[in-house]
Amino acid sequence: MDSLQSIRVFCQVVRLGSFTAAAEFLDISTAMASKHINSLEQRVQAKLLNRTSRKLSLTELGEHYYQQCLIALQTLDNAQLEVQQGTISPKGTLKITIPLICCTPYFANILKEFRDRYSDIQLSIYLENKHTNLVADGFDLALRSTKTIEPGLIAKPLTKVKFKLVASPSYIMRYGQPQDYQDLKNHFGIVPNYAQLHLPMQPIVDTNNTLMIRELALTGMGIAYLPDWLTDEYIQSGKLVSVIPNSEDFLDPTIYAVYVDRKFLSAKIRTFIDFLVEKTASHKHK
Repeated sequence: MDSLQSIRVFCQVVRLGSFTAAAEFLDISTAMASKHINSLEQRVQAKLLNRTSRKLSLTELGEHYYQQCLIALQTLDNAQLEVQQGTISPKGTLKITIPLICCTPYFANILKEFRDRYSDIQLSIYLENKHTNLVADGFDLALRSTKTIEPGLIAKPLTKVKFKLVASPSYIMRYGQPQDYQDLKNHFGIVPNYAQLHLPMQPIVDTNNTLMIRELALTGMGIAYLPDWLTDEYIQSGKLVSVIPNSEDFLDPTIYAVYVDRKFLSAKIRTFIDFLVEKTASHKHK
């Protein structure tokens, strides 16, 4: 018989003082209640109740066992309540892994707005380009720029990243403005090493950090390949200039929210995904 149910029957028999009252409370037959107690006594190899025609009483071992069962059931009920509340109310620590391409003011502002709205959620953020094992490493969610995911995961598309070639005005003054794609072979390139590019520039720096690429471009070192959410503000202010229009060789990856395919998704994960969808939908690329 179900050990946990037998313990619940035992506690109700003691609390209500009879098999009949406990059976009515639990909506089972009196015979079934008696079977649960017999099964429990056989399992613990001890007599728990003194049974007479007039009343029931606990044995010495039964009294100790009863007190321990009350504590165990209360602990279990509290744990179940906490889990149920976690699937309804968003709270707790949200552990996410984000690629370096998303280390931008754009995503920082999204995360800040999320925390402003859901103050009971703490964020634990890891920046890395490798595909972390979400289950083994205990991550709730990952942002990724690939459609390729492992079995058992769900990838929800969020937004497309538009890349641009940009340079500082000082670089253009020194080396000239490329007029077309083929002109790039006469220019120095600063590119991300996580992207497989086939641009005819002379690569002088590659790095996995998009912020570093932008800062190097601002110094006038070369032409940088960057997502528009890192360049548009600087183009508008005149600190960077767009070099040539988009080419078919440019990558325009989609950012996905990747999470484990579970029947019951916790409120903190579900809320974060919905928030990302809401915010990235309003991001209009030029």
